[in-house]
Amino acid sequence: MPQVAALTPLAKVLDTWPEGRALIWADEGLAETAAATPLPPAPAAILIGPEGGFSAAERARLRGFPAIHPIALGPRILRADTAAVAALALWQQAKGDWQ
Repeated sequence: MPQVAALTPLAKVLDTWPEGRALIWADEGLAETAAATPLPPAPAAILIGPEGGFSAAERARLRGFPAIHPIALGPRILRADTAAVAALALWQQAKGDWQ
């Protein structure tokens, strides 16, 4: 069962990120589909952005973050709750949960 963390400022999340844990970022700015992007091995977490998206500074920091694995969830902008479910479904499919 995935955990849902409390709302936390992005800077704090990244400053305290555990080494060796991947961070899968649902990046609405990517053109490729999630199916074309290989997902990292566990342990990992999924980062869904706030309503309105990340700021330019936040996006720049995420792009340079060593543990980040950006994925696209398709051509539509999803609400945060829907994006989380879509990203989890992709994770489960990529990890063989549905085979």
